Amino acid sequence: MTSQDTMTPHDGTLRVLSTSDLVGIDITLADVVDTVEQAYRTLAAGQSDNPRKLTVKPTDGHSVSYAMLGRDGVRNVVAIKTSYKHGLHNSRENQHYYTTLSIYDDVTGLPVAMMDCSRIGSLRTPAVSALLARECANPEATTALVIGTGTQGRLALPFLLTTLPKLERLMLSGTHPEGIAAVREQLAHYFPGREPELVTDLNRAAGDADVIVATAGGHTPAAVEAGWLKPGAVAILVGHGLAPSTLHHADRVIATSEAQMQVTGTDMADAEGDLPAVDLELPVVLAGVSKARTARDQRIFAYNSGLVVTDIALGHRFAQLAAEQNLGTEVALWR
Repeated sequence: MTSQDTMTPHDGTLRVLSTSDLVGIDITLADVVDTVEQAYRTLAAGQSDNPRKLTVKPTDGHSVSYAMLGRDGVRNVVAIKTSYKHGLHNSRENQHYYTTLSIYDDVTGLPVAMMDCSRIGSLRTPAVSALLARECANPEATTALVIGTGTQGRLALPFLLTTLPKLERLMLSGTHPEGIAAVREQLAHYFPGREPELVTDLNRAAGDADVIVATAGGHTPAAVEAGWLKPGAVAILVGHGLAPSTLHHADRVIATSEAQMQVTGTDMADAEGDLPAVDLELPVVLAGVSKARTARDQRIFAYNSGLVVTDIALGHRFAQLAAEQNLGTEVALWR
């Protein structure tokens, strides 16, 4: 199937994929991981472009907006992702968040689709965390801890088991009953028979964990300190839940993008407002150029900020699946 044949309209129309269109598309976790990994490898090979995101935020901080442009050199598509969050001073349920992805075929010059990007992000981000875990974890890792039960926390354990199938003990730190129930439901769906252990002593749980994925929201009191981590542990930051010491006292620092970490990771800065240098970026690691872990007992900090090329790759994959199922609404946007 080519995008020109089945994915791109020929008469000035645009295929619009809504939340409900995308939610019904079945895709395996392994497919998501493979798609995201290929996007990173393509970027490392210099075949894709991922410029720094543009950010707009009012002085009172009540909202934040992002615009991200990229090009996937394997799929030959160009895309623009926009993200807008409003009500940042409010509780999570009173915030508004909208994100879209517009994809264009760079061979035919025709539009592919415009879609709600929320499901793309809810899959892409834990897939990236799982890739970071696979590359950074001690080879003998058997225990994982996920902090937070929001959108990113709910699929963190299934994705970790996809890339680290030898994990035996799965721990969860969370306080919202609905979120905890959702984590259990997702884990049971993808890995029947597996059950997360709900922990209340975060210090002790962090000391037991080989892999920690911190996905909590900005209002969380959870803050794992560097001194709590066992030798050989990897602590992956997606949202909140790790104290700055886990970064500043790490033996190795890995990031999806050092430039993005410098922009979005300012809450992890030291008293002087500085962040330590990144040892390696994930695309280089996945390309096999260098290894994230160079010693068994290293404590590694990994920063997952996401790159738009991964959204583009996964969004294009969803557009393919949607076209095969004739999902979406064709809008005469350019007539």
